[in-house]
Amino acid sequence: MKRLASYFLNGLLLVAPIFITLYVLYSIFKTVDGFLEAYIESWLGFFQPGIGVLIILVLLTILGFIAETTVIRPLKNIFSQLVRRIPVINFIFASLNDLFTAFAGKEKKFNVPVAVLVNKENDLWKLGFLTKESLEELNIEEKVAVYFPHSYNFSGELFLVSPGQIKKIEMSPAEVMKFIVSGGVTRFNNE
Repeated sequence: MKRLASYFLNGLLLVAPIFITLYVLYSIFKTVDGFLEAYIESWLGFFQPGIGVLIILVLLTILGFIAETTVIRPLKNIFSQLVRRIPVINFIFASLNDLFTAFAGKEKKFNVPVAVLVNKENDLWKLGFLTKESLEELNIEEKVAVYFPHSYNFSGELFLVSPGQIKKIEMSPAEVMKFIVSGGVTRFNNE
């Protein structure tokens, strides 16, 4: 009986991640595709699954291209200045803007993976990302900012540590983030 239970669990461990990943991708696809389904059907007279996703991808790419032009940059600056004057909206917009630019775009913030010695006595290290090498604007000297993502979660903590307590890791930031978020159980890609 124990052997059957072991086989069942092995089968579940083999199949569950694949099916859950496929289900999440399908759900995202279906939701994104569904946003435009009624409009596409009224415009074209028919709807083919996938057209909504394709249209959104094309529109976002075009918007990204337009955002890079010199005509749009001043408009973005005017919009940002306007938003900064409205306290609650400024907080939400600035936080989301910083979060998105931290992970994507030209201003990636999580691109220096580090190991930090958090307990010298027990030689305990924690993995994170160096986000600021100078904290002068906070009037804090001889400290750096290190962000520590939580495992199995999309949140984390920011620690201010002495530079002597960190060691830069020669790995891609994506691999280190995957390792941390998975709780250390992921395999590294040999590049």
